[in-house]
This record gives sequence, structure tokens and C-alpha cells, in this order.
Amino acid sequence: MRTSAMTQSPWVHHRNANVADDIDFEIKGQELQFLEIELDPGESAVAEAGALVWKDASIGMTTVFGDGAGTEGGFMGKLLGAGKRLVTGESLFTTVFTHNAGGKARVAFASPTPGAILPINLGEQGGCLICQKDSFLAAARGVSIGIQFQRRMMTGLFGGEGFIMQKLEGDGWVFVQMGGTVIERTLTAGEELHVDTGCLAAYTPSVDFDLVMAGGVKSVLFGGEGLFFARLRGPGKVWIQSLPFSRLAGRMLAAAGGQGGNRGEGSVLGGLGDLIGGNR
Repeated sequence: MRTSAMTQSPWVHHRNANVADDIDFEIKGQELQFLEIELDPGESAVAEAGALVWKDASIGMTTVFGDGAGTEGGFMGKLLGAGKRLVTGESLFTTVFTHNAGGKARVAFASPTPGAILPINLGEQGGCLICQKDSFLAAARGVSIGIQFQRRMMTGLFGGEGFIMQKLEGDGWVFVQMGGTVIERTLTAGEELHVDTGCLAAYTPSVDFDLVMAGGVKSVLFGGEGLFFARLRGPGKVWIQSLPFSRLAGRMLAAAGGQGGNRGEGSVLGGLGDLIGGNR
């Protein structure tokens, strides 16, 4: 059985006594990965609508408002959870997959873009992860999918990923999709890292996220890196992706429109949107 480079064994198992369901999983493939989750009787996984690849017949599907984290708060609580997803540009609904028979059963989900599926145990990251608004793929039932507003106005306006990001909270496993190759950096207190705004995939809440100018006037106009870099200051963890979907889509659109060539991405020749956002 082939294993992902992100895991140490074919099936990763996590036991806790907290809210989220315990699940086993395996990530298969390299550039075009998919996630296979193994459920015990009564266990559930929640996934983004349309992410299913296949499932065993004993696993039932239920479409729910919001993230399926629980039924607390009745209808209004569910409506609020769904509203949070709508604000981040996601569907109002997610799908909950529950194993309703004996033994074990498996369900698989796929990332819609080339890249990596990253398994993160939220309990080991302080219970929270902030990531791009389209990063969520699947999670153990009990993980909450919320929103994170950028507190600084300049960061919200020019941060590349927008004013709103996803906030994943809980104590179980969550699986996020990232473009290209992904690296993890651990920043010590006060340590700074400058990242292209589109390549910032996720970070823990202890990391301070702000913007810094990309350079002088010449660099801004012709360097192809946009006006700003994301400035990340520790302590905490940061995940960086080499190929954000916006960059891939931009290249495809440029090729389809006959706009290819040697011009720098994000340069003044490429348009005001690239100049400001740095999100190609």
C-alpha cells in the first residue's frame, strides 16, 4: 500500500477523548492526490460538497447546513454555520458520511487541483488553523469551519487572499488542499518570513500576519511580485504552497487568450490586478 510523504505509516490512527470523531486515514498519490478515510461503526467524516470519489455501501450520506460539527443551537445555529461558509465563498452545504454497519468501511475524497492534501491534527496545533478560504477538503466530524477576518485594513485590502480566510477549529484531524509542493516552517518568537501573498497557504493563530512593501518603485512596476509581501512573524507554524490555484488559473487564461510571453507576472504590463494583488 502506497503512503503519502506526509504520513509515517499506511494508516494513521489518532485516539482522543475529546469532541471530534477518531478516524484512520491514508493519503494516496503524488501530484494528484486523494484521501481515503477508514471509519469504525458510528464514526463520521464531513467533506466539501463534490469532493467524493467513492465509498463503501455501508456509509450513508447526509447533506447538512454548515459544517456538520453538531446540532447545538437548533436551526439558527445551523443557519449561522452555513452563513459562515457562504461568506468565504463556499457552498451553504457540506456532506456528512457516517458508517452505519459493523466492521470498518472506507470513503475517499479528491482534491480538485494539482498539489498536496495536508493532514493536520488541530489538537496538536492549539485547536485552530487559519488557511485560504478554499482550502478545506474534509475533516473528522466535530471540526468547526468558521471565518477569520484580517484585523488590519491594509492586509485585508491588499493581502492577496482577501479580507476573509477560513478558520478551522477543534481537536481532530482536518485535511486541507494546497497547490504544488507544500513546506512547513516553524518560526521562533520574533522570527520573520516574507512570502508571496498567493503562496501563503495556512498558519497558526500565534503567527502575526501583516504586509510589507515588495521593494522600490522599479521592483513594484517591473519585478512581477506585486506591491506587497506577506510578513509572517513568529512564534508559530506556517505552511507555504508553491503553486496557488490563482496562479495556475492565470497562466491558463493567459495561454487561452494568446497573452503568453516573457512578461513578468504581476508587472505593470500585466494589469492593475496583478500589480496590486501579487496573486497570480
